[in-house]
Amino acid sequence: MKNDGFSLVEVMVAMVIAGVALMGTLGAVEVSSRHVQQGGLNSKAIELAQARLEAKRSIRWQSLLEDDLDRDGIPETFMADDGKGSDITAGDGIYTAMYERDGVTVVWMIEAERSRPLLSAAMVMIRSVASYPGPNGHKKEVQVATIRANPNFVGER
Repeated sequence: MKNDGFSLVEVMVAMVIAGVALMGTLGAVEVSSRHVQQGGLNSKAIELAQARLEAKRSIRWQSLLEDDLDRDGIPETFMADDGKGSDITAGDGIYTAMYERDGVTVVWMIEAERSRPLLSAAMVMIRSVASYPGPNGHKKEVQVATIRANPNFVGER
């Protein structure tokens, strides 16, 4: 007898093998898609944290505690040292503000020298922390910081 085609069993085995290969491929695509999404969130967090830092480095010293987030000339956010919201401890010399954008929460802080009021301090440390949800619900964060000198400072440190 001569066989001119495939039997039903051969076709079923080929379909099972193709299905298993397709499921493995779809799993790999899902994993890579998740990694790309996390990489995008990480890049967005770095960008937002650095943007806040650069904004604080470029404004006048007298406006250090004000933030014009939409660049319309009117400050929307005023940094506070009151122990409310993103500020952990009142009166510790660390002024804090925050906002959320595209799934990333950005908290920025200005820490003056302990013995001086902010406007008469010789320098301040500016920190920005951007956090976002990571894989499995774990919080991931990016931190950047710099020191800024007061251009109006006169006196000894």
